[in-house]
Amino acid sequence: MSQPHVKPIPEGWNTLTPHLICAGASAAIAFYKKAFGAVELNRLEGPDGKVMNAALHIGDSVLMLADEAPEWKSFGPKALKGSPVTLHLYVPDVDASFAQAVAAGATVTMPVTDMFWGDRYGQVQDPFGHNWSIATHKRDLTDAQIKAEMAKGAGSSA
Repeated sequence: MSQPHVKPIPEGWNTLTPHLICAGASAAIAFYKKAFGAVELNRLEGPDGKVMNAALHIGDSVLMLADEAPEWKSFGPKALKGSPVTLHLYVPDVDASFAQAVAAGATVTMPVTDMFWGDRYGQVQDPFGHNWSIATHKRDLTDAQIKAEMAKGAGSSA
């Protein structure tokens, strides 16, 4: 008896999926729901109640996360004293989404502003130490236009 065809990438998932480690993954799930409108797809907890793996839908993408597991050398950004990674989130209304994230407990690291590459853009850090950039694309620009806008000033353009 043959088995039905299984898709190599599950339905609703993309090729690349961020997988975050958080000190307090259950609290992180609650935060992402409040801050970014995440929808919980699944959660697997170990016997100790720690999240071994969870998946959330944010917009059209999936975000996976788990609790720290020092025994597996799996640490979040707070234990590591920072992260070189920023998760980029495109949204229809950056100002509203940014305000929602801040109201949920995110810390502003860069206020929302119009940027030379055509996005309205800002950055926050979530309570678990993960960095997020949030943007709405406002203008389609060629590489030459972006370079010209950048030459006008270091940050933004109206």
